[in-house]
Amino acid sequence: MPGSAFLVDTPSRLRRLDWSNLTRPWLRRRQLGLQAKDQNFMLEDSTFWIFGGSVHYFRVPKEYWRDRLLKMKACGLNTLTTYVPWNLHEPERGRFDFSGNLDLEAFVLTAAEIGLWVILRPGPYICSEIDLGGLPSWLLQDSGMRLRTTYKGFTNAVDLYFDHLMPRVVPLQYKHGGPIIAVQVENEYGSYNKDPTYMPYIKKALEDRGIEELLLTSDNKDGLSNGAVDGVLATINLQSQHDLQLLSTFLFTVQGARPKMVMEYWTGWFDSWGGTHNILDSSEVLKTVSAIIDAGSSINLYMFHGGTNFGFINGAMHYYDYKSHVTSYDYDAVLTEAGDYTAKYLQLRDFFGSISGTPLPPPPDPLPKTAYESVTPAFYLSLWDALKYMEAPINSEQPVNMENLPVNNGNGQSFGYTLYETTIASSGVLSAFVRDRGQVFVNTVSIGFLDYKRKEINIPLIQGYTTLRILVENCGRVNYGEIDNQRKGLIGNIYLNDSPLSKFRIYSLDMKKTFFQRFSFDEWNKVPEAPTFPAFFLGALSVALSPSDTFMKLEGWEKGVVFINGQNLGRYWNIGPQETLYLPGTWLDQGINQVIVFEEKMAGSVIQFTETPHLGRSRYIN
Repeated sequence: MPGSAFLVDTPSRLRRLDWSNLTRPWLRRRQLGLQAKDQNFMLEDSTFWIFGGSVHYFRVPKEYWRDRLLKMKACGLNTLTTYVPWNLHEPERGRFDFSGNLDLEAFVLTAAEIGLWVILRPGPYICSEIDLGGLPSWLLQDSGMRLRTTYKGFTNAVDLYFDHLMPRVVPLQYKHGGPIIAVQVENEYGSYNKDPTYMPYIKKALEDRGIEELLLTSDNKDGLSNGAVDGVLATINLQSQHDLQLLSTFLFTVQGARPKMVMEYWTGWFDSWGGTHNILDSSEVLKTVSAIIDAGSSINLYMFHGGTNFGFINGAMHYYDYKSHVTSYDYDAVLTEAGDYTAKYLQLRDFFGSISGTPLPPPPDPLPKTAYESVTPAFYLSLWDALKYMEAPINSEQPVNMENLPVNNGNGQSFGYTLYETTIASSGVLSAFVRDRGQVFVNTVSIGFLDYKRKEINIPLIQGYTTLRILVENCGRVNYGEIDNQRKGLIGNIYLNDSPLSKFRIYSLDMKKTFFQRFSFDEWNKVPEAPTFPAFFLGALSVALSPSDTFMKLEGWEKGVVFINGQNLGRYWNIGPQETLYLPGTWLDQGINQVIVFEEKMAGSVIQFTETPHLGRSRYIN
């Protein structure tokens, strides 16, 4: 490949731009943007190869964005790709959040300062192994909702979202002096393909709001023939060298002699609870990347750096069985979950360096890691004792699913747990449609779980009126495939001996930051010999020096969620494959740090910390 594969003159100038006062001479030099001419990409009048990598800003602490993007630049890549998660940016209808870790504009501008171009993938559906593929759960309040179609209830919501999002994106486009050289239209729609008018609608929605850079679609081999849109460049997603023939055959069939692009070359794969940690050998990655480029194709590494499904944002799969994704989005990517180098990084840096034509910048030093002293939780509050500090329960004749609960300003509950309580007077067989996992209690005694496979449970002999409780967890909405039916909680009636139960008290346990502000220190008790579960455990992590990244290990604990200084690190579960939770040092304070663990069933005696993750096999390179 010629040394001119990279267009190197403009990124250095971007670093010197005053973004608020772009001058007309500069704009006049940016007239054409990225073009798909014959079989080549062109940026202005120069041949351009896209050597891209995916990093999702919402999966990486903001303080680490620059570190990850500097490592991308030092690997020899020239383009950042990122999704935009609608569900996180509009958590309630009409209320938008682009602050802190969701500051999309700051992320794009950081890429520009480092000298990276940007391909933006704004959805509205993004897949991304995120809850409901990035669509807001409040859309499901409409019982007739048809997601990813031109159903009016969906397009009205998309229009409002794009009306707010695109004014932030438009000034960041190449022709406005910014780094965005291309924008993707939706995501892998060819595999969904429920409405032939939908993709043209999304294309027009982008263009009508000022998107003027090159438009792309992205599909896997099964959806490529159905995903193409007139006036939009088709790209393909793949992993194996066997699929490389699709670059020539399928893409040529769809659009003729046009530039070839692998929008997602999967450098690894995501993990699901109860499964194995997926590994793709670095030598295999190098061979495939080299073969893709030898075939004359541009490439984007998905993922370059995966990051973490902090909080409850992970999605799920449901083909034969329902499987929710783990908290780590390590993906066996080029950088680890914590941003550390891997064998893949070293080999790919050598490869891209050999074809770049110019010396690559030196890679940044790895961020330090610390194995902190173990934390022994000193205080405890059972869920049942905590209920009196919650907001008043919702009284309802029948169960109500999470999305339709009258909470969060009428937007329902998106994430977390919901507790359903009612009164029963007899034993027998309890049956319910639980999504996704419901722990059943008689008074405060756990008698088992209901889920996709276990739809019935025996209620033991009771005396008199007794409280029946079901604690239901949204383990993650499906992000790929059939998504219209992803309502969570108790769906429909719950039956005891085939008779529907009624008169429910429903608690929304979304566990946002405000959730724990209801617990003053006086309400916590010392940890007893035999705690009652589920329960919250409170401890203190002492950090003497400048905080460093670490990994939390909950050996002896079974299943739950961890909060550090109010930040939700995500779920843990002893069925694996993930055995540690990534704790960014930037979320720690020098001094005392609050640690809260919500445990469903069985607590260990201590919380441990280690310098290396445990995901089935360590990939850390010092």
